[in-house]
Amino acid sequence: MIADGVQMRGITLDDAAGLADTLARNRAYMAPYEPYRTEEFFTEPGQRARVEALLAERDDGRTVPFVLTAGGIPVGGINLGSIVHGPLCSGGVGYWVDQDWAGKGLATAAVAEVCRLARDEVGLHRVQAGTLLDNHGSQRVLAKAGFTAYGVAPRYLHINGAWRDHRLFQRLLHDDPPRS
Repeated sequence: MIADGVQMRGITLDDAAGLADTLARNRAYMAPYEPYRTEEFFTEPGQRARVEALLAERDDGRTVPFVLTAGGIPVGGINLGSIVHGPLCSGGVGYWVDQDWAGKGLATAAVAEVCRLARDEVGLHRVQAGTLLDNHGSQRVLAKAGFTAYGVAPRYLHINGAWRDHRLFQRLLHDDPPRS
C-alpha cells in the first residue's frame, strides 16, 4: 500500500483492459498534459501494445513501469524511465492519476516510493521530472516528494498539440559513488 487502499506494483499485460477503461474515462481531464494520443491508445489492444513496449524497456534496464490500483482497478501509473548508469546514474519519472484520485496524496506517495526504489534497487544518484509551466498540481507533488526546480526548458515536449516549455526538477538521492 502506498496510500489509502492503493497499491503500486509492476505493470503486467493483464492490466491492459483496465488501463484502457481508466485512460478513456480520464481522456479530457489528462489531455492538457499529454502528447497527442490516437484512438487506438484508449483501447485494450492499444494499451496491450504500450505495456508490451514498457516491459521490453524494463527487460533492457531502461524503464521500471508501475500501475497504481485500488480494488484491482487502475487509478494511475508511474514510470522510472530514461535510466542511465555509469557516471550519470540518473532516470526520469513520469506519472498520472485518475481524476477521482487527484489531490489525495497518491501521486506524492508514488513518486516518493519510486525515488526510494531508484536509490535502493536501481542504484541511481538522481531522478528528474518536468512539468508544464502552469501545472501547479504536479509541481506541488514534486516539491512534497523532495524535488527542487533547476530550470526551464523551452519547447521541451510536444504536449496537447504544440511544443511546450517545461519547468525541470530533480531530486538527488545520495552522494555515494556509482555502483560498479
